[in-house]
Amino acid sequence: MTKFTIHSPDTAPDAARPLLEGAQKAFGGMIPNLYGVMAESPALLEAYQQLGAIFARTSLEPAEQHIVWLTVNFENDCHYCMAAHSTVAKHAGLPDADIDALRTGAPLDDPRHEALRQFATVMVQKRGWPDPADVESLLAAGYNNATILDVILGIGMKTLSNYTNHVADTPVDEAFAKFAWSEQDKIR
Repeated sequence: MTKFTIHSPDTAPDAARPLLEGAQKAFGGMIPNLYGVMAESPALLEAYQQLGAIFARTSLEPAEQHIVWLTVNFENDCHYCMAAHSTVAKHAGLPDADIDALRTGAPLDDPRHEALRQFATVMVQKRGWPDPADVESLLAAGYNNATILDVILGIGMKTLSNYTNHVADTPVDEAFAKFAWSEQDKIR
């Protein structure tokens, strides 16, 4: 397998340096290893950061955004993103029970959130071909067509990071190590 460099602003290609410096400020002095790996392709790093900023402006509430992210990470077996997003979700106030459920594939207690988790799951598992009943379940939970499209955006964003981590075998940062995860953590 190809070995990937985890870049710093000093080693990154010129176009990636300001992106890493911005991440360093945003993350309180650290640069997540994912960003360091992505910096090899400044376009990928920029796309990921921009999609994250755009996803934050969707119709989904912050807790719902974390549900989508963690669901996609779970379905794509991304050890790095599960650890990172579990940490971020915890700091954002997502209840521990929800984080634990999302990390194992268990249903969420809130029926609305569970409908969102199920829809994101179906979209990943069926590669964007949900059955009409899958869509109707999401809509019946009080979501709308914008939600469907916003979930697709979240899946696209996480696909960039999940696939990067699969290829690069990105090591989990110490800041995220408390939430280390592997496929064996699944209950299903």
